[in-house]
Amino acid sequence: MIKINRRTFIKAAAVIGGGFFAGCGFEKNSAEKLNVENLRQIISAGSSNSRCIMWRTDSPLKNPAVEVKLKNSSNVMKFSAIDSTFTDDGEEIFQYTANIKNLSPDSNYEYRIFDGESFTDFFELKTSSDKKFKALIFPDSQSADYDVWGEVAKTAFEKNPDAEFFINVGDIVDNGEDKNQWRAWFEKVSEQMKKIPFAPVMGNHETYSRDWQIRFPTAYINYFAVPDNGVENFSRRFYSFDFGAAHFVILDSQWDELEQFQPNLIETQKNWLREDMQKNSKTWNIAFIHRDVLQYRINGRPERQEGFSDVGVNFMPEFENLNFDAVFTAHLHTYRNRGRLKNFREDETGTLYILTGLAGDVRYSNLWADHALDKVIAPQPEIDNYLTLEVDEKNLSVKCFLHDGSQIDEINLTKEV
Repeated sequence: MIKINRRTFIKAAAVIGGGFFAGCGFEKNSAEKLNVENLRQIISAGSSNSRCIMWRTDSPLKNPAVEVKLKNSSNVMKFSAIDSTFTDDGEEIFQYTANIKNLSPDSNYEYRIFDGESFTDFFELKTSSDKKFKALIFPDSQSADYDVWGEVAKTAFEKNPDAEFFINVGDIVDNGEDKNQWRAWFEKVSEQMKKIPFAPVMGNHETYSRDWQIRFPTAYINYFAVPDNGVENFSRRFYSFDFGAAHFVILDSQWDELEQFQPNLIETQKNWLREDMQKNSKTWNIAFIHRDVLQYRINGRPERQEGFSDVGVNFMPEFENLNFDAVFTAHLHTYRNRGRLKNFREDETGTLYILTGLAGDVRYSNLWADHALDKVIAPQPEIDNYLTLEVDEKNLSVKCFLHDGSQIDEINLTKEV
């Protein structure tokens, strides 16, 4: 008689059974722990039935994949991952991406990463519904050491455990080529990114090299596999997604920095935006773009006049014509609520414009003079803040909180459906 050990028997049985054990929730006792870093959920175009999962490892994987199952279920779906390894700042980043599809809306799933017989733990994955949802909005998180960013994020998530996704409105890091800054940023939200999806916005600091020259934003583009916009040569620069009763558009304001790499961004984006909105049937339309729509006077520089920036001149008419309800910006490191604007002036039938503030440790104390269109201004000198966004079919609510969780502003919009 030929004797075989238990591991050999399990391998043989799994091959003969065509994956039967995995489909029935069979757990290999011999499985080894798989160590992954920067495990994250990235927002997908249809958050009710799909999700993008990304992670990095210290060394290459042979057959990376993701297992997904309904919570407390034994029926497992497997999704192969693609190798999305890239090189930046002198380091090869071993990275993998899996697109999870065919999920059911408003459902609680669990997922884990595996490679051969090595597995991670299971992590939460919840699909969106058509009911009310809450999202967290973080302004510029660029920092020196990211401790402040970590505290702001920690407070926001602790006070809002029901948040279903979060957004960072650009300038995620201070230097887009610095791998250590990216690691520090990821570390501060590592637990949250495993559980809920992230929607990134590109800022100008994502385009900086280590010697502070303009370069293509290699790290940003590779770290975040956002929904495909279908525009050749502009992949991951701008995109849209649906969540609950809202359609979100994420735009790119870095046309000056990146003109040498991908020219004509303004007109390309405008055309895409019009086409994107023609296909949209959601109740609420919400846009995010890093640079602000207003131009501020700078204290001590009388030659700089108050008015509208090139972002405002180019895109405020588009937002109004396409019936956007709210637009969120960043870049100036100060929170300002402008109320609703139309035709470049106050109008209660217009679009709500919010300048979101700062969530890192880079402050511009007493730099900006007040703008005539500012309705609510954060306490001066500037301190860190975050925002919540709550949406259902009839209501949209935005609240702004300081880093300690104290509320400084609230805006509510309603619609008859």
